[in-house]
Amino acid sequence: MRHNKKFNHLGRKKGHRDAMLANMTISLIEHKRIFTTVPKAKALRVYAEPLINRAKDDSTANRRLVFSYLQNKEAIKELFGEISQKIANREGGYLRILKTGFRKGDGAATCFIELVDYNENMLSAGKEKKSSRTRRSRRKPAGEKAEAAAPVAAEEVKAEEVKAEEASAAEAKAE
Repeated sequence: MRHNKKFNHLGRKKGHRDAMLANMTISLIEHKRIFTTVPKAKALRVYAEPLINRAKDDSTANRRLVFSYLQNKEAIKELFGEISQKIANREGGYLRILKTGFRKGDGAATCFIELVDYNENMLSAGKEKKSSRTRRSRRKPAGEKAEAAAPVAAEEVKAEEVKAEEASAAEAKAE
């Protein structure tokens, strides 16, 4: 019976699935972003996020436990070194899945999965959004009224300058 076996088996036996997810996790740690199918990315997130969470506490026990899953010394160094410093104050949600469309050959839904703190474009966009106004009203703040009046005054000054130039040109012709 299949009681409480709701995770995606991905069409593979347990050994093959575990090896594939471990290899994908190692690639994700090394490259910070990998392209894959959506079901594999969702399974990878469930597999990798607890391991990434372990990296916050750099102890021998945690290193050994994560090594028992990944079996790669370079990935463990990277995870407990650089990555753990970046995720130190994050409570969870270390991975982001962004769908990219469908594969041409078999029509499989593809995506890329990445470490959240390593996409500089998304980080800068998030900071810019926070500074924008969220309240909507018909009245303009006092600063915007002054800015709106300034261009009108500038246009009036330009018009006066043009009139003065025309007047000087007319005087030059008269002489």
